[in-house]
Amino acid sequence: MAVANKLVNKPVQKVETTKYMANGMQVTLTPGTVKNYLISGDKDRVSDQEVAMFINLCRFTGLNPWLREAYCIKYGNEPATLVVGKDAYFKRAEAHASYDGMEAGIIVQNEETGEISYRQGTLKLSGEILVGGYAEVFRKDRSHSFRMEVSFDEYAGKKKDGSLNSQWSKKPATMIRKVAAVQALREAFPQSFAGMYVAEEMGAAEPEYAAGDVIDPQTQPVIEEKADVQQPIPSMPQPQMDAADDFFN
Repeated sequence: MAVANKLVNKPVQKVETTKYMANGMQVTLTPGTVKNYLISGDKDRVSDQEVAMFINLCRFTGLNPWLREAYCIKYGNEPATLVVGKDAYFKRAEAHASYDGMEAGIIVQNEETGEISYRQGTLKLSGEILVGGYAEVFRKDRSHSFRMEVSFDEYAGKKKDGSLNSQWSKKPATMIRKVAAVQALREAFPQSFAGMYVAEEMGAAEPEYAAGDVIDPQTQPVIEEKADVQQPIPSMPQPQMDAADDFFN
């Protein structure tokens, strides 16, 4: 007795193109363009689910990955890391009507006396141990500032052998200051930066691109999706916005 193949006449689902506005510019993303152009590291190992989550991160936070405002970093069999570029963080803070500036620097310890010092910027002198970073954010509509202090040992990116990775070994003071700065901004503007983390907070390093590696969003390639059955992109709840934090709606 012949068995009917119930899959033959089923319509094939096509992957929907995701379009949204980011800073007045329309962004167009498909799984194909993300895999081919927007994955840092091992793009052949990234899963469809990780690509879908990256698209949703960009869409719901209003970030433009063609301008390197968001990254999907994949190495080996480790889960992909979805992170926000530091420039996008600071641009968004500067655009906020209530933002009133920030001070940030490093925390160092004198090797001989053990004295702890706080220093704006990233200047570390000989004879000092870099122990952390700090940042203080000010809002025009708040009577108090938002201050964060972070430990170098907690966030320093390391290789499997325990040594510092390339970026943390070359620019340790810059890296830990950045971690403190973005955490202070997230503390001061939780509605604006909810779910947005930089690479250094996630144990990764923000990719370093040459100028020619940044794709012009006006000439981004069009990829024809294969007619395979695809899982729909999972929906993510959009953060609630308060009146003080609606600048990017």
